[in-house]
Amino acid sequence: MLMARIIPVLLLKGSGLVKTVKFKDPKYIGDPRNAVKIFNEKEVDELIVLDVNVSKENKPPQFNLIKEIISEAFMPVAYGGGIKSIDDAKELFGIGVEKIVINSYGIENPSFIKKVSDVFGSQSIVVSIDAKKNIFGKYQIYASANQHSCVYNPIDFAKIMEDMGAGEIFINSVDRDGGMTGYDLNLIKNISESVKIPVVACGGAGAIHDLEKAVKIGGAGAAAAGSMFVFHGKHRAVLISYPDQKVIKKMFI
Repeated sequence: MLMARIIPVLLLKGSGLVKTVKFKDPKYIGDPRNAVKIFNEKEVDELIVLDVNVSKENKPPQFNLIKEIISEAFMPVAYGGGIKSIDDAKELFGIGVEKIVINSYGIENPSFIKKVSDVFGSQSIVVSIDAKKNIFGKYQIYASANQHSCVYNPIDFAKIMEDMGAGEIFINSVDRDGGMTGYDLNLIKNISESVKIPVVACGGAGAIHDLEKAVKIGGAGAAAAGSMFVFHGKHRAVLISYPDQKVIKKMFI
């Protein structure tokens, strides 16, 4: 089996990092630059940095802060939050962002995905899908910018985004976010089997075996996590961590 990527996800709010549970109650966990330095030492494959505020507040990306974060990183960094134009994408790539992650604006303007992929290439475009079950147990897309469910279901939307030129799908379970009780493997599997592009699983990882299941059972090409890499113990003390490379290799033998 090919080595899957194991990716920490950092959430920006203002100038600091936070962690949420079911996308609510953000807890401050530290300075993003310091976190990146620690992940450098741990030989992390890549990072995903998502700004949880700028889209809600209809603001552009914090380019200066992102540039500072990128300047500290020894690994590829994907960034999402507030991207609404070709110029936004161009500036982000110009300061060293490897991939851009588009969420709410892709729901509002699916054709934007085609525009940016035509200009910069699909390999640099990640579409983030936040999935949440409704009261009937059916999956719907949750637009994090305006915090409401949309008419799309995750599978159909993933197919649309693939057709529009997305190079990867980042699928995140809102219901599992921050719980550290395991991924929604059915959701991941359904998305992975519906598209030909790589799928990044997120939402719920709490242990090494969860990462392994996302890949081996869910069919994801990468397993991403937030809480697992920033919290330690039942009291959720802040401690930046990452599996040893030997442990990761053993997972995929």
